[in-house]
Amino acid sequence: MKKLILSFVAIATLSLSSFGQAPEGFKYQAVVRDPGNTILNNQAVGMRLTIQQGTIGGTAVYTETFSPTTNGYGLVNLEIGSGTTTDDFSTIDWANGPYFMETAVDAAGGTNYAVMGTSQLMSVPYALYAKTSGNGQGPVGPQGPAGNDGATGATGPQGPIGLTGATGAAGPQGPAGNDGATGPQGPIGATGPAGPAGGTSPTYTLGLWPELGGYVFWISADGKHGLVAETQDQGYSNWYGAQNVISNPNNHSVDGQKFRDWRLPTLYELSEIHAQQVAIGGINIYDYYWSSTEYSYIDAMYHQFDYNSQSNYDKANPFVVVRSVREF
Repeated sequence: MKKLILSFVAIATLSLSSFGQAPEGFKYQAVVRDPGNTILNNQAVGMRLTIQQGTIGGTAVYTETFSPTTNGYGLVNLEIGSGTTTDDFSTIDWANGPYFMETAVDAAGGTNYAVMGTSQLMSVPYALYAKTSGNGQGPVGPQGPAGNDGATGATGPQGPIGLTGATGAAGPQGPAGNDGATGPQGPIGATGPAGPAGGTSPTYTLGLWPELGGYVFWISADGKHGLVAETQDQGYSNWYGAQNVISNPNNHSVDGQKFRDWRLPTLYELSEIHAQQVAIGGINIYDYYWSSTEYSYIDAMYHQFDYNSQSNYDKANPFVVVRSVREF
């Protein structure tokens, strides 16, 4: 069987499987490539995922299998905890880590799995950790014996109050200077000619406006200012290189190539785009989309259109989608 290259995209995105309860699973996303680094798109594969405790090759606390089909980008989107298994996901004690994920794949879609690699789960979903770890504090140790009270020292004598110094005399106020004379008022200049009347600026509404480069998803009350979303993705990139991808006209639609002021949307703007994603078009609901909003010095925020969810991701991850916006 050909050896495959498995590119990891995302681990530990929460799956909100029931309202008001801790989730019994988390998101897993990967890109499958062949030895020539070519993405295997639209192909059925067999996958076996094993969670190991302690070290690589340690105790297998949970194993499950999937039979997904990669999408047009070679991506598979899985939910750990929902596959075929005889193990109980809810019994994993996330506080008793570290934990590692072993990934095995059968490119023919069967069960003849070959181990592709094992990587550490660097973070555990908060709700899963909180469910098994309590409040994260160890037991309170026994109280030590109280020490003996020290002897009370003698009160020292009160020192004498110093003398109040004399108030200095106020200096004399100097004389006010004379006001200068008011100069004569100059003549009023002639009124200049009236300038030409300005043209009436156009007004817009929500919708597709090719002359603005894409789809207007927010508009001001007077219809003269707003925000425009590109009608196609600009491609995959890590967060650091996203603006460079946006600056390349070849990554834009025909209408989008008319402008060079495109930028990453904020997290709030991605929420507005989510509400109009069908009208805007071209959005892959299973992908993650970068925002310009930073979470920390190593993470930035992203938006997923499938679950209408937002979370943080490593800025160096190269498999997050870029969709740009501009102002007018």
